[in-house]
Order: sequence, then structure tokens, then C-alpha cells
Amino acid sequence: MKIAPRRGGQCYCPGREALAGRAESAQQFHIEASNLSTELDLPSGSEDWNLANILIVDDDPAVQVTIRLLLERAGHHVTVAGDGRKGLALCAASQFDLLFLDIFMPGMDGLETMRHIRVQQPAIPIIVISGRSITPDAYAEPDFLKMATRLGAVASLQKPFRADALLAAVDGCLNSAQSSSPPLPDAGAGSR
Repeated sequence: MKIAPRRGGQCYCPGREALAGRAESAQQFHIEASNLSTELDLPSGSEDWNLANILIVDDDPAVQVTIRLLLERAGHHVTVAGDGRKGLALCAASQFDLLFLDIFMPGMDGLETMRHIRVQQPAIPIIVISGRSITPDAYAEPDFLKMATRLGAVASLQKPFRADALLAAVDGCLNSAQSSSPPLPDAGAGSR
């Protein structure tokens, strides 16, 4: 997939924590993200198309819309779940090529959801996302993104993240998954 954001791809995706106390609503953010994401140069030919079936599990509607918009504009099929339990049900019912998983959600959090998904689909690449700060302070809360990658996530993104960082993570995960999967048999190479 060859996607080049114009003007530096300045699309940020704040989590609910980053929006708290601000006058901006999720609707305003959705409109701003829509305008910014139209600045992506998408592949023109089918030879560049890397269509994947991607599941987003996040409880924040602004994050869901932003990620979905960016991925769909990049040519991917996207399904959204608002919590871990719905994400598990969708994983059981469908085959996904990639999963975006928020760490902090009400009910079943992302780490617990990831544990269950690893039982259902052990090879699915997972990108974890979180709006919690990463602090070097030894007395602060643990780095949950790092913890999630140690527990099986392939990549992590700290909110707010840039559109180009999200698309690069997706591209890297999909390319890695393709190179590690066994090659398909060549239909024309049968025995004679």
C-alpha cells in the first residue's frame, strides 16, 4: 500500500481524556477529521491496493470515526465495536486481518479482550491504542502500551496520533502478517 499524506498528514486523534474540559464535541472533531483525511493521496491502480478486513474496538466514538475514516479512505473494509465483549463476538463470527484495540474501555478492558482474542485467533495482528500518558516517572502508573506489546500486541499508538503513523502501523502489520503466512499453492504448478 502506498499512501502519502499531503502537508504532513496533520490529522490528530485525541482520546476522550484529551478532549475532557474542552469545548470541542465529538461531532466537531468528526468534521475536522473528515476535512483533514480528504488530503490523503490514495493508490490509483489495483496493483497498489492492500485491502484488509480490520476491526476497531474502542469505546470513544470520535476515535472510532477517525480511524474508520482513515482506513476506509485507504481502501480497507472496517468494522467497529464499542466495547470488548462486542469485539469478541465479532471476532468469533468473522475473520479479520488486523485489530485495533483500545486498552481502557468500560466493562472488559483491552488487555482482557486481547487475551480472549488470542485464544480465538492467535495469529491476528493487534495494534493497541491508548490516551493515557506515558511518563518516565517511576511512581506513575505503568506503561500500558508497552505492557500490551509484551502480552502479544504487534504495535501500539499513543493518542493523539498522526494519520501517517496510523497508516504506517497498519501497513507494517499487514506486510509482516503476509510475509509470515505460508505461500499459497500455485494453481499452474500442478504435477503432469
